[in-house]
Amino acid sequence: MDQGTRGELISRLAEAIRSVTTAHPLRVAIDGPPASGKTTLAKELAVVLRAQDRAVIRATVDDFLFPRAQRYRRGQYSAEGCYFDAHDHGAVCRVLLDPLGPGGDRKFQHMVYDRDTDTPSSPPATTAPADAVLFFDGVFLLRPELIDRWDLSIFVSVPFEQTVERARDRGAALAESAADIERSWRHRYIPAQQLYFATAVPTDHADIVVHNDQLHRPTWEFRGER
Repeated sequence: MDQGTRGELISRLAEAIRSVTTAHPLRVAIDGPPASGKTTLAKELAVVLRAQDRAVIRATVDDFLFPRAQRYRRGQYSAEGCYFDAHDHGAVCRVLLDPLGPGGDRKFQHMVYDRDTDTPSSPPATTAPADAVLFFDGVFLLRPELIDRWDLSIFVSVPFEQTVERARDRGAALAESAADIERSWRHRYIPAQQLYFATAVPTDHADIVVHNDQLHRPTWEFRGER
């Protein structure tokens, strides 16, 4: 494992991304538990690649949620519901990953769901440049339904207890109930991650693992190509 500054991490990851050659847009998964720093990392990488004149597509699994009634049909605090019922993986492949992959026409949609209204969304399709990079962040991205769609995968690792602390801090800033956050994490999100690790073992499949418990002094390890 290597350790360095935040800037050194981003530089090394950008270098790894540039080294991957494909005949279609490069599809990069940024996986990890909730509150691990996936979205922040994706944004940091997007800034660097855009500064190097690379076209960047940003998308998140939370824009591919099923409607709330389906997500919580097993109960608000169901770990199985979180893992099996939350995200429309078929839509992720159909409108985004497959069009950007081998043999695709590069015409994609970055979302199918509007979280604010809990309704489907169908933005106009966009055509990606052949050398574009997709940074797709979210939970459970290295599960069997998606694992073969990625050209490069990064897993952002943080101890589960630390994700609870970060969630509390985030919730306090948004005036959310600490008790509700604690219950959601203890009964839904962490057990869902434990189910994911038990069934999919994501860190065994990731090309790169970033240990993000120290945000300004992360460590990382390159596992090589799958």
